[in-house]
Amino acid sequence: MTEMIVAEYGPEKMLERLSDPRWFQAFGCVLGFDWHSSGLTTTACGAVKEGIRGREADLGFFAAGGKGAASRKTPEEIVRQAEAAGLAVDAGSLVRASRLAAKVDNTALQDGYQLYHHVFFFTRTGAWSVVQQGMNEESRYARRYHWHSPTMPGFVNEPHSGIASEARSGRVLNMVASESAGARDAVVDLVGQGPDAVVRELSCVERLDLPARHWIAPEDIRPRGFERVLAAAYERAPRSFEDVLEVRGLGPRALRALVMVAELAYGTAPSWRDPAVYSFAHGGKDGIPYPVDRPVYDGTVALLKRAIQESDMGRGEKLAAVRRLASFWPEGV
Repeated sequence: MTEMIVAEYGPEKMLERLSDPRWFQAFGCVLGFDWHSSGLTTTACGAVKEGIRGREADLGFFAAGGKGAASRKTPEEIVRQAEAAGLAVDAGSLVRASRLAAKVDNTALQDGYQLYHHVFFFTRTGAWSVVQQGMNEESRYARRYHWHSPTMPGFVNEPHSGIASEARSGRVLNMVASESAGARDAVVDLVGQGPDAVVRELSCVERLDLPARHWIAPEDIRPRGFERVLAAAYERAPRSFEDVLEVRGLGPRALRALVMVAELAYGTAPSWRDPAVYSFAHGGKDGIPYPVDRPVYDGTVALLKRAIQESDMGRGEKLAAVRRLASFWPEGV
């Protein structure tokens, strides 16, 4: 299916579709994976990555990363593939985009989901999409985050093309919401004042004796480690919130503390809005709503393979047939 979409519309169209959470969900269902489990994300991304292996340069479409340990190899995979294909685009900018997307969803957006899956798709032109997923340890539910570079306004202002989630998380620190623009600027300004000023302000917050703990406590932020992070941030002299996020060691707790101090010092409240929004062709591997019909599945794969082979030879009859079939399907179903 990936080869057919790339052959018909180009690799940028595949990026666009992968960045749509509803299309991605339907894509996983068509492949026969569980219709709404966390496994759909990892298996669908893995299938695409494995399916194009060895053909990336021909397609002009590349994939890096994966689940767990594989996600940590994303930067080296990006560089290796970019150099092997002789891409004109700077591989370093792609690596930065991959890291920032992960940092935003793990630190700037604190919704209770810890990332464990990250896949970075990109093309020869430097366009990219990210599909990453986090798990909430308490509820055992997953949440999927989609990014699409051609349409995003920036890394720290409403960057997602969509977030798929079974339920909203309630109170969420959302530093990439448009309403958090003032809070982002305040954090940058606060970091620029140096660690001593921040720790001094934070100590006032810690001494408050309230009947119930709000969001942070001294044991949560580890003051000594926090001071080291502040010093590193100050030395970096960040000029934007993106620069703050890229400081090594700056995690969710440190950022939450900075946001709280910035709100007290400047009156810049952050957003607490949860950004999450929320068919089977062959059946599901878990048997829901029915087991995968293997003969029908194999027949579909064979049809698509013939379509690709014949389109490579300059004959588009099979692709045209697939388009005609699509025209019969009711829109929105």
